[in-house]
Amino acid sequence: MSATMDKWKNRRRHSALLLMIGVLVMTLSTSLVGLKTQSAKAAGTGYWHTSGSQILDSNNQPVRIAGINWFGFETSNYVVHGLWTRNYKDMLDQISSLGYNTIRLPYSNQLFDPGSTPNGIDVNKNPDLQGLTGLQIMDKIVDYAGQKGLRIILDQHRPDSGAQSALWYTSAYPETRWLSDWEMLAQHYKGNPTIVGADLHNEPHAPACWGCGDPSVDWQLAAQKGGNAILNINPNWLIFVEGVDCYGPGGATTGDCYWWGGNLEGVASKPVQLNVPNQLVYSAHDYPASVYNQTWFSDPSYPNNLPAIWDKHWGYIAKQGIAPVWLGEFGTELVTQSDQQWLNALTNYLGKGANGFNWTYWCWNPDSGDTGGILNNDWTTVNQAKQAYLTPIVFPLTTGTNPTPTPPNPTPTPPNPTPTPPNPTPTPSPSNVSLQVSYKVGDPGAPNDNQIKPFLQITNTSNTTINLSDVTIRYWYTIDSNQPETYNCDYAVVSCGNIQGTFHSTSGRTNADTYLELAFTAGAGTLAPNASSGEIQNRINKNDWSNYNEGNDYSYNGSQTSYGSWTRVTAYYKGQLAWGTEP
Repeated sequence: MSATMDKWKNRRRHSALLLMIGVLVMTLSTSLVGLKTQSAKAAGTGYWHTSGSQILDSNNQPVRIAGINWFGFETSNYVVHGLWTRNYKDMLDQISSLGYNTIRLPYSNQLFDPGSTPNGIDVNKNPDLQGLTGLQIMDKIVDYAGQKGLRIILDQHRPDSGAQSALWYTSAYPETRWLSDWEMLAQHYKGNPTIVGADLHNEPHAPACWGCGDPSVDWQLAAQKGGNAILNINPNWLIFVEGVDCYGPGGATTGDCYWWGGNLEGVASKPVQLNVPNQLVYSAHDYPASVYNQTWFSDPSYPNNLPAIWDKHWGYIAKQGIAPVWLGEFGTELVTQSDQQWLNALTNYLGKGANGFNWTYWCWNPDSGDTGGILNNDWTTVNQAKQAYLTPIVFPLTTGTNPTPTPPNPTPTPPNPTPTPPNPTPTPSPSNVSLQVSYKVGDPGAPNDNQIKPFLQITNTSNTTINLSDVTIRYWYTIDSNQPETYNCDYAVVSCGNIQGTFHSTSGRTNADTYLELAFTAGAGTLAPNASSGEIQNRINKNDWSNYNEGNDYSYNGSQTSYGSWTRVTAYYKGQLAWGTEP
């Protein structure tokens, strides 16, 4: 009996000991889980650096850039777009709520000129921006983005606010200015980890080359110069280096050509060398057939051929552990089956989680002519069809207040490409409508070059609301040599996707054998009495890129460098002349 009791007591002690060990193990496990969670929550802290193909935070936790482009500082508005209708903090709140962690913020060097005054801001909605310079407004955006846990990549998108340049400099904004502005920004934001780093120049392309040795056009050499100038002041910034368009013997003539800024084949033999290690990220851009119908879109194996194309031009850099890769731009209107296949293949290629490629989608703005935006034309609601592709690959930084977004329906529904036109009441007749066209020259001082750049605005000066789809505008000029021409809308408040340009030949007109006619789709909406369409930046070139002599063109005025009414650009309502004098 006593032996049995002893055995029973020993069992009790043994059970108690096991229970204590179990509690201890559970406590330790919980502590370890807590430590692991705290470690995960540290992802994104401080300044970032690289290791192999990954970007790491100051605690060496892997982070992934998964963000959006918000443009406007590079345009003649000298501020991010959309502030004419919304508050900038409200926009940043919405960007954060969708799970994006980074904003690529394009600018032009002209932004920092004394005469570059921000415009297109509703100061009733943005009272704290009134009277500020472009850089001061940028400071406001950076400050609030940091409060939201968002990061910023500054992007020198182009030297002047008029148009994209092939090289990182122009005669008006030389390389010394490109360098000094970067040095100014590196000093200005030194000590502010909200700024991730510098995208040195947007979309270098021919005559830009990679590693050809000519310092006037060698983008690899320039990237090293610019990157080292920045790191000499702010060694904590990441340096983002885009590719060129064509690489190999013969360049654009016989080399392998890809998207502007997207060809990084040259990295394999001639990588960028920076003085500060582990701060280099390579960047590519990629677009679908609707932007430009590259040869691979008509390959019989499309879209299955796309991963090999991406591997060849930029993906290999990350896959071989050379450096991280950031797809700085990709976007689409998403209205064609080919584009939907492209975006589905690309988001799958980019991957999920911390090990995926870095990216920022083009773009937040609905007024991007080739792609539209994540925002619809009302600048408020989200294009859910596009967002459905991106939500599975977002990477919210856990150091901020970004919530993890709820994944949408995994089968994206393409948007309705045909907007329903409004039905204003009453319907105005042509005799009751009056219009006014304002004009400024987009390339002052260049009457003899290979592009025509009329910047226009149309104002409804009548007392009734009209549909913009009932309005057309004509810009009159001489073609000088009878060549096929191309029209591009570079920017429009009503969205370039809602503007169509066609060319027409004339006879018997003084200083005008041709006119460009601009028409609006129903998606451009309406113009209330005294309302303006906002800026429309137009560009014309001959397909052989031969020069125009604009000096004798009827609608051209090289001295009109700010908007003013101009009767030599004519406007029509339902086909009847409502403004201006025809030649």
